[in-house]
Amino acid sequence: MKADLHPNEIAKDVVEAAFRVHRHLGPGLLESAYEACMVHELQEMGHEVERQVALPLNYRGVTIHVGYRLDLRISGKLIVELKAVEEIHPVYLAQVLTYLKLTGNKLGLIINFNTALLKDGIQRVVNNLKD
Repeated sequence: MKADLHPNEIAKDVVEAAFRVHRHLGPGLLESAYEACMVHELQEMGHEVERQVALPLNYRGVTIHVGYRLDLRISGKLIVELKAVEEIHPVYLAQVLTYLKLTGNKLGLIINFNTALLKDGIQRVVNNLKD
């Protein structure tokens, strides 16, 4: 397993996996199809991949389950939010920043597979905020 890698190194593998998936499938499918293929690619690369991870909210010492779900968490260090939409909206950035804050992770990726050129659909999200 590649659990000892830095999040930036994991991100490189995630981007490579996304390019493989996009090259093979192209745009226009459901997010769930891309997600399943990404899990397959990343596991073949030797990564520990968690899919649809429930993320509770801690409110004043009480754990509240509000339905947050991470699409993918790689080696416990990188959050990946997958999309199959016309464009990446600022709300998706806010979503990933929230996930980073709640998990304590510092790096996330938003990958939108509904693009002609996948490089136009990838966005890095960094949590630089101190708790």
